[in-house]
Order: sequence, then structure tokens, then C-alpha cells
Amino acid sequence: MEPLHAGQEMEVLESHKNEVWFLQFSNNGKYLASASKDYSAIIWEITEGNSFSMKHRLSAHQKPVSFVAWSPDDKLLLTCGIEEVVKLWNVETGECKLTYDKANSGFTSCGWFPDGKRFISGGVDKCIYIWDLEGKELDSWKGQGMPKISDLAVTSDGKEIISICGDNAIVMYNLDTKTERLIEEEHGITSLCVSKDSRFLLLNLANQEIHLWDIGARSKLLLKYKGHRQGRYVIRSCFGGSDLAFVASGSEDSQVYIWHRGNGELLAVLPGHSGTVNCVSWNPVNPHLFASASDDYTIRIWGVNRNTFKSKNASSSNGIVHLANGGP
Repeated sequence: MEPLHAGQEMEVLESHKNEVWFLQFSNNGKYLASASKDYSAIIWEITEGNSFSMKHRLSAHQKPVSFVAWSPDDKLLLTCGIEEVVKLWNVETGECKLTYDKANSGFTSCGWFPDGKRFISGGVDKCIYIWDLEGKELDSWKGQGMPKISDLAVTSDGKEIISICGDNAIVMYNLDTKTERLIEEEHGITSLCVSKDSRFLLLNLANQEIHLWDIGARSKLLLKYKGHRQGRYVIRSCFGGSDLAFVASGSEDSQVYIWHRGNGELLAVLPGHSGTVNCVSWNPVNPHLFASASDDYTIRIWGVNRNTFKSKNASSSNGIVHLANGGP
């Protein structure tokens, strides 16, 4: 497919020495954390004019780092990898405060509870663990027939844990009632993304579709987003923009894809990377700023033109998001 709009990125960050697999903006929008196959994570600070500078390189892992998670107050950062330990970092100093490990666990993903005092981790031992900040295991959960845990999240009210269960199902575990409910797909699920209000769930599927689910009392498939390429790798998507008006995703064709969340229309295809785009993260405070991570060792920072962004709606004539080279 020809790009709908050949936008230019604002900045290219080139400090990683291997593929960049994951990235996530902090909750306050002031930092970006990235995770790489080079065994490191980097905390980037966003300075005046939306310029990015490296604050800390976190280099204590012995294997590739594939996941990061910001604490609710952004003072702490969790990192983990492919069958790795979980490490807890002080964002201000860059100091590793604690390492969480368990025999044969091989943690691959983690997520915070909203109180900022506990987090969950999951991995190849097919268990989800709840930890406190002193390293104590508070609880564990092994779902019925639970396979290894590849991706998980905690809802914003802290009441449910959401996890990929096997190849093509999502399990939602209610911590209050100790009950489970399932969301089943026909194709393999590679990643999940929960909206900030925990009303919606994005699932990237191996059949080159992204599905939007309403995960209220009765789970319901709302929309399917198509056009990107995904078959061999874990590709991650996210919500973004004012009122979460957009869905953005990486792709195996080295481009970033953006859809209108409400009607599923493909709005923009953004070239620039020279390898698979693994992950996209939209700044939660500045709706005109997002970032992408790629196998080409780089992170690209993108800016959305403020005027065009405000005029976006489902009935626009072409619906193309125009990107600005420089600040919005």
C-alpha cells in the first residue's frame, strides 16, 4: 500500500545498540522509557520544545529487555525481558533498587496496581505473581490450564488482572470475587493494550488485524483495524490523541499505522523506519506527540499538526493526519 501521507518525524533517537522492542511514555508525559535487545533500557527526558535527551541507561540485565512499566507516580520503573528477572529502578537516580526473581519463572511482562505499592509479573512458569516494593511475594495466581504468560495488565481500579491466555484467549481475573472471564479470538493474540479508563482493550492478532473490545460487564467486539502487516513478530498498538481518538500500531513493513478509533478508517501510514516497527506509544499528556520503536535500532518521535488534529472527525473528507517536522 502506498503511504497515505509521507510525514516527517521530529527526532530520531539512536542510542540503542540493537533492536528496540518496547517503549512507553511516563504517566506525566515528561519521560519515555525504551527496552532493547542490547540488554539495556533507557530513560529519556523530554525537554523544552519536545526535545529528547538520555537521562539514564539501565544496564543490569543479562538478557534482552522487552518490557518496561512506569509506577503511577513515575518515580519508579520496572524492567523485564525474555525469560528474565524483574528489576525496580529509581527514575531520578537511575539506581537499581531491587531485583525480583523466582526459580524457573522467567518473567516476560509486568504491570502496576494503581496504589503504586504493588505490581504483578508473569512469565514462562505459567503463574502471575503479586509483589510489594520490598521484594515480598504477596500472592500468586495460576489460572486453569494457564500457559506461559506473554502479556498482562492491571485495570485502573486495581480489581482485575488481564492476561493473554494461550494462543487465542484473554483471561480477566477479578481479585475481589476470585472469578475469571474469557475473551476468545479465532487467531493468535500477540499483545494487549488497555485504555487508561479500562473500558477498552486492543488486541494485536497474528492474522494482521487489531481488535477493539469493550470490556465492561459484558465483553463485546466493537471494531477491527486492518492494513498493517503482522505475521512473525510481536507487534504492539496503543490508544492516542485527544479523547483517545486514534489507534496506532507498528508493522512488519517498517511503517507506523494510525486509524480512527471510532470508525476504523485507516488515516495515515508513516514511513521512516528501516526495520519492523515493534511498538508505538502516545504521550498521555501531550496528544500531539507519539513515539515508535524499531528493529532498525532507533526510536522515532512524531508530532501531529495541532490544527489538523483538532479538525479530525469521522466525516472528514480524507481523514489524513498530517505530521509536522518540529514542534506541533
